[in-house]
Amino acid sequence: MTTSNAIDTLPNGLSVSDAKAEAALAYELDRKHVFHSWSAQAQITPMVVTAAEGSYLWDGDGNRLLDFSSQLVNTNIGHQHPKVVAAIAEQAAKLCTIAPQHANAARSEAARLIAGVTPGDLNKVFFTNGGADAVEHAVRMARLHTGRRKVLTRYRSYHGGTDTAVNMTGDPRRWPNDNPGAGVVHFFGPFLYRTAFHATTEQEECERALEHLERTIAFEGPDTIAAIVLESIPGTAGIMVPPPGYLAGVRELCDKYGIVYIADEVMAGFGRSGKWFAVQHADGVVPDLMTFAKGVNSGYVPLGGVAINEKIAATFDDRAYPGGLTYSGHPLATAAAVATINAMIEEKIVENAATVGEEVIGPELRRIAEKHPSVGEVRGTGVFWAVELVRDRATREPLAPYGGSSPAMNETVAACKANGLLPFVNFNRIHVVPPCTVSADEAREGLAILDRALDVADRHAAEK
Repeated sequence: MTTSNAIDTLPNGLSVSDAKAEAALAYELDRKHVFHSWSAQAQITPMVVTAAEGSYLWDGDGNRLLDFSSQLVNTNIGHQHPKVVAAIAEQAAKLCTIAPQHANAARSEAARLIAGVTPGDLNKVFFTNGGADAVEHAVRMARLHTGRRKVLTRYRSYHGGTDTAVNMTGDPRRWPNDNPGAGVVHFFGPFLYRTAFHATTEQEECERALEHLERTIAFEGPDTIAAIVLESIPGTAGIMVPPPGYLAGVRELCDKYGIVYIADEVMAGFGRSGKWFAVQHADGVVPDLMTFAKGVNSGYVPLGGVAINEKIAATFDDRAYPGGLTYSGHPLATAAAVATINAMIEEKIVENAATVGEEVIGPELRRIAEKHPSVGEVRGTGVFWAVELVRDRATREPLAPYGGSSPAMNETVAACKANGLLPFVNFNRIHVVPPCTVSADEAREGLAILDRALDVADRHAAEK
């Protein structure tokens, strides 16, 4: 592993020895007092992070790791971007907080900038504290706008950890939280590698997935359905880029049956896919509502929101919207968003994500897939890729079960970390999701480490 032993001071000014002492105390207090999300508390040993800069971070032992996770796929602009850090400090000196019923410059400008990059007439912005509550409010708006209750979402999806959002989620995290009164119905989306429709081509998968969705609408009753909610490219569930025509087909079905189309861009948005929003890969498709968070300010201060079209916004012109948050449009968060979006435009960060994905990550992952029998498929776009690991390419048996992990996956991930790479891992997949600011050389560095680590996975694979 690349370590900080060759340097005396970390990027944040801490000496290596002081950082290690701070990390030891942080770990001790964490284990005594912090309750971690999605975890069995006695079974975890959280890594302490003492510093971060650009595409790298330093752990509590002074080891430098290339962050191919972007944390929770949110540090799109990289760690400690100086323009965003400065904007937060400047805003803190000017106005730290103000109640959401008052206008303030940071929130107004953030809304203007967001409306400037969203597709179509998504010109109004309701700010939330994160992605899950953005989804909650988008669903509430759709239900109030249509007077209907049901919401359709796909299996293999993630929409958040709050009550409605987790019930909308189509992965195992929903199971312990299931509420039959949530009004959510799941359907199968397109995923050719593990097709539910016995398709053999992307075109077949698209056509059959749309036919299945329309049948679901028919059997559930079109007049009962308020919204269809889709991650434009499902993220945590596997980075399944939809086949050409699928999102356009969903848009047509929504128009046909008077259903609100909600695009969940919490993970895929703000440059991650190589465009401002992943839905823009489907030319001309404009959702009615669009949720965002994460990349809007790279998570420097918690922020999310709903971009709203003119028709739905007009529903609440003379009718009070029954929802709100104390910190909606918080000045520190929205100032960070202003600085982030401006930096993304000025530094061509979205374009960089597209270029690195097309010229480096995509070609290298395809080469890696040919080399390693443990790789069943690689897929993605921009800086948003998944490596599907299998025990057997012929049967496509995953290297870890759906909803769980395995010794084989744990050993592979350990090999990544031991050589200086922090990956994003879910079930049998390693996701390649570095910051949108990642350089071509950094991308090659991380992929070379992943290439070596997959030798470990290969020992568990039996190519037929």
